[in-house]
Amino acid sequence: MNTTTALVTGATSGIGKEIARRLAAQGWNVLIGARDRARGEQTAAEVGGAVLPLDVTDAESVAAAAAAVPTLDVLVNNAGISLDIADVVTDVDVDVFRRTYETNVFGVVAVTNALVPALRRSAHPRIVNISSGTGSLTWSTGPNPQFDHVAASSGRGAAYRSSKAALDGLTIFYAHALAADGVKVNALAPGLRATNLNPRAAAAGGDPAEAAEAAVRLATLPDDGPSGLLFSWDGTIAPW
Repeated sequence: MNTTTALVTGATSGIGKEIARRLAAQGWNVLIGARDRARGEQTAAEVGGAVLPLDVTDAESVAAAAAAVPTLDVLVNNAGISLDIADVVTDVDVDVFRRTYETNVFGVVAVTNALVPALRRSAHPRIVNISSGTGSLTWSTGPNPQFDHVAASSGRGAAYRSSKAALDGLTIFYAHALAADGVKVNALAPGLRATNLNPRAAAAGGDPAEAAEAAVRLATLPDDGPSGLLFSWDGTIAPW
């Protein structure tokens, strides 16, 4: 019996849901991280696994979830929001930055730190942070094959993009801090996918399942696999 356990935050839709589906199909014990228990139960019934009530922005919710997970093999920090994709930074209220960072950055820190003890009990612990190519500072300052850098150079989407740049930094720091424990920590730029992240994503044609496959590859890295890197969905290493 496969007793490998994975927790996917924000797993009731989009890329997170597809990641959960694929891990469950491999016989894993998948915990569906969900703010809404009803939606979590519906997702668990559809893709497999069990719902774990979890609001990454709520300290009590994070503590309760961590207490329910004695051992964890894979943590996928997928929960994220985008509130300012079309707004120029000079027009964005600072509260939009706070709300964005609360989920995309502080939520990742809260969940990861709470679950480090459980990850340390695993023989092959992995952390996958779902980032964004738009958070790459390199790609945001020059032409690249992943996305139109003009939006970044004009200051649009600064709250979301900078939150993902911060997440990339956290990926490096966690990779270094947890290296002695054998934890592989990497980030994934999944590409623009048809999800409910924002109107642009909702209108996109990219299949979330393709990004999910890339996340599963990082979740199942061998012990000699890389750590502390940003990967594009196609498996290539992306620049920070």
